[in-house]
Order: sequence, then C-alpha cells, then structure tokens
Amino acid sequence: MFTLSSTSNVSGQSPIPGCHDPAYGKLDFWIGHWDVYVDGKLDGTDVVEKILKDCALVENWREADGSGEGKSLFYYVAATKSWKQVWVTDAGPLKEKQLIAEFPDGGVRFQGEIPHADGKSHLDRTTLTPLPGGKVHQVIEISRDGGKSWQVTYDGQYVAAHAVRR
Repeated sequence: MFTLSSTSNVSGQSPIPGCHDPAYGKLDFWIGHWDVYVDGKLDGTDVVEKILKDCALVENWREADGSGEGKSLFYYVAATKSWKQVWVTDAGPLKEKQLIAEFPDGGVRFQGEIPHADGKSHLDRTTLTPLPGGKVHQVIEISRDGGKSWQVTYDGQYVAAHAVRR
C-alpha cells in the first residue's frame, strides 16, 4: 500500500516556512471592515482580512450602490522580499502591482503598468496611509507619460465599520 501524507516532503526540498516573518505584517494597519468615503459621501465598503494562515491578504470591495465589486490578493514573496497585488473586478479589469515605496508614517505605495487592448499602457499606483483614529487614506493615481505627471483617479478615506480582531 502506498500513501502520501499532505505534510510529507516527497520532493526532498526543505519544508516551506510559515508566514511569521514581520514583513508579512506590513499591511496589518489595513485589516478590518471599512466604510469608504469620497468627499464625505459613502462610496463603498471594503473588508480586508488575512488568509492562508496569515500568508496573504484579501480585499473585498463592494460599491455602495451595489453596482459592482472587486477583489485584491496581496501576497509577500519572501525570496525577493517584495509585496505584490492582483486586483480584479466584476467588470473584467485586472491590475497587477508591486510595492515600490514605504513611508515613515507606515504608508505604502503599490505600482504597476496596466496594458490596453491597443498595445499602449499607463502606470497605476495606489498609496495606502494609516491615519490617526484607526482610519486609512487611499489614493489611486495614473500616469500616461511614464511617471512624469500623475492624475488622481480615487481619493478615499477608510473608516472602521466595526472592530475586527487582528
């Protein structure tokens, strides 16, 4: 009789370590159930939570009027010491970004190049900044000139909808 245990190491490689390195906590300030406001008006709700034994975060966005939703997967690549993001909406668009900056206030910036069907592309970046009182500020910007100038396409403030254990 031949059986394999899911914990056995058949390939001879070292077991994969858990996700306990402090780097996996880089986005912990964003974990929670959020109401998101733009210019003082509720724009949507967002639930950001750790998944896969704390190895990744999933973001679950829903428009306030119910017109759409999106999901992000944020994950840390230990081998390259880099954070990555994949964002998909129910309308089809996909964004892939990576962490390019960390700020003294604990904020982070993800950036990626978004391809267009016509062969062109633009840069897209998201900056998340923790604010006093447990709030988070999110700014999304695009650049069509290789990063020389940036246009704000989204400026939202995250306010805790209710407490979530971390």
